[in-house]
Amino acid sequence: MNRNYRLILDCPDRVGIVTRVGEVITSNGGWIAEAAHHSDEESNWFFSRMVIQAASLPFGIEALREKFRPLAEEMEMNWQIVDSEEPKRVIVMASKGSHCLSDLLDRWKSGDIDCDIPCVISNHEDMRGLVEWYGIPFHHVVIEKDNKAPGFAAVESLVDEYNADCVVLARYMQILPQALCEKYRHKVINIHHSFLPSFIGAKPYHQASRRGVKLIGATCHYVTEQLDEGPIIDQDVARVSHSDRVDDLVRLGKDVEKTVLARGLRAHLEDRVLVHGNKTVVF
Repeated sequence: MNRNYRLILDCPDRVGIVTRVGEVITSNGGWIAEAAHHSDEESNWFFSRMVIQAASLPFGIEALREKFRPLAEEMEMNWQIVDSEEPKRVIVMASKGSHCLSDLLDRWKSGDIDCDIPCVISNHEDMRGLVEWYGIPFHHVVIEKDNKAPGFAAVESLVDEYNADCVVLARYMQILPQALCEKYRHKVINIHHSFLPSFIGAKPYHQASRRGVKLIGATCHYVTEQLDEGPIIDQDVARVSHSDRVDDLVRLGKDVEKTVLARGLRAHLEDRVLVHGNKTVVF
């Protein structure tokens, strides 16, 4: 894959943003290989993601950032320029369920998702053999039911030690404390086995079965201090009927869960997700 730089920005909407941004790039010989924009009329806010061919510029990424900075300050932008050759470091956390974890590890091994996985953290030993088969360090961090603080302190220490850019909760069946949610805001991705906001909390398939739903789903979202209410990255559904038992819903749901999680993680890794309030724009 050719090296590229990704420019991601959002700012108050106004006339001429696309033209002004494009001029900074093209006036220096930059080739814009991909561009996506969105204007939110309700909030009067503008969002954009551009992909620039690195080889088309006569200088590197730091120089590009310096050339872009004056315009970003003038237009009060939230912005970043990312190098595609610097893969993000993703720590995966899981408990006993293996379907999401094994799917992500297989996609990582095959190159389907572009990232580094420096370790996997679990509050159980069950997944050690699977993780170590892939040659990835496995950390068993116990979360005591009546005293969770030491365990989460150890988790925080590992995330910082590995300098993780992102943490993925691949069916990690513990609720992160508020302090961690705030520290890693928009960096922790969760898969919830429900089409949120329906059936929040534990055992959503049981809740769905009792309600007699005809669709079950899964939601990939950023973790916040409000349980299962963070900005949504991706969702999908599967059709079910009155004859499906809870076990059938769980089985069908697992396929949706791992697909939605992988799709949401890939969007995050490719810098396609912009968060505004509790909503996302996904290019």
